[in-house]
Amino acid sequence: MKKVVLITGANGMLAKQVAKQLDGDYTIRFLTRKVTRSNEFLWDLENKTIDPNALKDVHTIVHLAGSSIADKRWTKKRKELILSSRVDSARLILEECKKNDITLDAFISASAVGYYGTATTNNIYTEESENGTDFLSTVCKEWENAAYAFELNGVAKRVAVLRIGIILAKNGGALQKVVRPIKSRIGSAIGTGKQYMPWIHINDLSRLFNFVIVNEELSGNFNAVAPEHATNNELTKGIAKVLHRRLIFPNVPRLIIRALFGEMGEIVLNGSRVSSDKIVSAGFEFKFGELKDALSSVVE
Repeated sequence: MKKVVLITGANGMLAKQVAKQLDGDYTIRFLTRKVTRSNEFLWDLENKTIDPNALKDVHTIVHLAGSSIADKRWTKKRKELILSSRVDSARLILEECKKNDITLDAFISASAVGYYGTATTNNIYTEESENGTDFLSTVCKEWENAAYAFELNGVAKRVAVLRIGIILAKNGGALQKVVRPIKSRIGSAIGTGKQYMPWIHINDLSRLFNFVIVNEELSGNFNAVAPEHATNNELTKGIAKVLHRRLIFPNVPRLIIRALFGEMGEIVLNGSRVSSDKIVSAGFEFKFGELKDALSSVVE
């Protein structure tokens, strides 16, 4: 009998890719707000309810739920949603597991490299680095605390958290917002262009979730980023090269980004290097470790 993996964030690009990676080796279930398939189960964050059948005989939960950070301007209401969709959803699952005396083999949660703060520095952040003090750092810290609560409460035998960088994917994700203007010949780098953009190919990311599930000795925090560091300038030029486009416009000034996006603009204006050494040392091998190969596979 196959082990059961329950995935939250069913409608997201990453959840679909992770499910595709795990399918065949595991029985896949999803928690969703609207059930359309037999392996989907209803949950309602507002009313704090979960279909108890979703958790029956579950081996591992992969927690990917969370409202998009980059889709809308960060109003007070939007910030509350960004936080609650990640943290309160994990807490709801925890309480349901406690209520039904469910013990998981593993609780695997997404987080983000935003944990380290929105700043451009000479640092290369490792999993041991301290978290930042801005909004996104706070969200990541609370997100991770909600994950580790499963271990602290004896609900999960182990917890692993993947701090994810910018996901490079063909269909959806932040990359397409950069690709479109370059394809239309109006794209350019942002701000100084010297800010680093920690990134990971979606195929490697889905493989990484599988790697952490399979290797039961793995727990704690892992940076889910490719080994090669890239600045915003390098990412923009790399996309233009794949598309056979010239970059004819100057970098978009910081003032314009801040005027358009407010506080949210800082996540593209700033960025530092993040190390993947820990997960590589654990035995994970990237198929897309170099930016040029990753872009060639997803940009068209």
